[in-house]
Amino acid sequence: MIEYPKITLQNGKELPVLRFHPWIFSGAIKTQDTHIKDGDVVEIYSAKQQFLGMAQYQKASITGRIISFSKQQINIDFWVNKIEKAFAYRQFLNLAGNPHTNVYRLIFGEGDGCPGLIMDYYNGHVVFQAHSIGMHKCRTDIAEALKKVYGDTLKSVYDKSSETLPKDYSVSLSNEFLFGSCNEELVVIENDVNFYIDFINGQKTGFFIDQRENRSLLGNYSKGKRVLNTFSYTGGFSMYAAKHGCTAVHSVDSSVKAIAMCNKNAVLNNVTNHEGFAQDTFDYLKDHGKDYDIIILDPPAFAKSRDVSHNAVIGYKRLNQMALQNIKKGGILFTFSCSGVIDKKLFYNTITAAAIESRRHIKLLHTLSQPADHTITPNFPEGEYLKGLAFYVE
Repeated sequence: MIEYPKITLQNGKELPVLRFHPWIFSGAIKTQDTHIKDGDVVEIYSAKQQFLGMAQYQKASITGRIISFSKQQINIDFWVNKIEKAFAYRQFLNLAGNPHTNVYRLIFGEGDGCPGLIMDYYNGHVVFQAHSIGMHKCRTDIAEALKKVYGDTLKSVYDKSSETLPKDYSVSLSNEFLFGSCNEELVVIENDVNFYIDFINGQKTGFFIDQRENRSLLGNYSKGKRVLNTFSYTGGFSMYAAKHGCTAVHSVDSSVKAIAMCNKNAVLNNVTNHEGFAQDTFDYLKDHGKDYDIIILDPPAFAKSRDVSHNAVIGYKRLNQMALQNIKKGGILFTFSCSGVIDKKLFYNTITAAAIESRRHIKLLHTLSQPADHTITPNFPEGEYLKGLAFYVE
């Protein structure tokens, strides 16, 4: 048995851990063994020396991320067990092995008992993205575990962690294949809609998998409608609208590369009623917003910390106000926020204020969130980050 360094918490600080919350904050620590390094596995104990869990250490505000609430060895078998459980859950969700969808989130950090780790599955290729040093140091074992779980169906494992890890650690890192390669133009299928994926050069892990169910919902409303998809990236919402019979769909994104991929996806899906515009969304709405029956607002996070949440609210309000002022009578607004510091109530109130100022009456059709493969658990409510609302606009 490997002996792991020990950390003892101050009296009373064990209570969140006993409720299975996986974070240990620096201020909760009473004592720790010397010479613990970033990424080391440590054992966590209460002030009364009750064992609480195994954690990965990092000298930061969140000092420990618990990966097991029982005492065990952290080795390849440990990671095989984690991935097998996550894979079984995706099978239960009818994602793994589904002929109509071969892209899904395999590991969603704390929701799957792997704090600091994201892994997305793209038609045989897994993108590994560590947000903690401990997870990155386990990357080789995790890649081996993936091979054991997926067998011959696994084509590659790509480590894309250099932009998600602390700069002083990642300065000498480069993204790389941990296993296999991807020399093909990768195409995935989601609910029978096809997409090119560039997980090496694209944003995040290559695609915004978290909007899968919301894209499907949009499709149900798209027949006979003119649709505007803003902050479109590679055109996820756009392709669903086109495949479900919209009369026209326009994608707007400030990235020329994103619009190029969007247009490429239109060709892939035999879509002929799509146009892409590499333009600022605010400028486009000002000049062309009155042309649409459906408008989708899916911006990047306007706020990543509470210090700037007020400015984010102003940004969301302005964006939604412009869309509501312009959208056709009887139109539908799909609007989203992925800012963790903007909660559901604040987001709803912000859109309400935008509707009042734009003097449009709105009716709530749907409250939207992330799909079940972006796992939310009662012991870690912070895992719920995607907020969406669909409104009928009179």
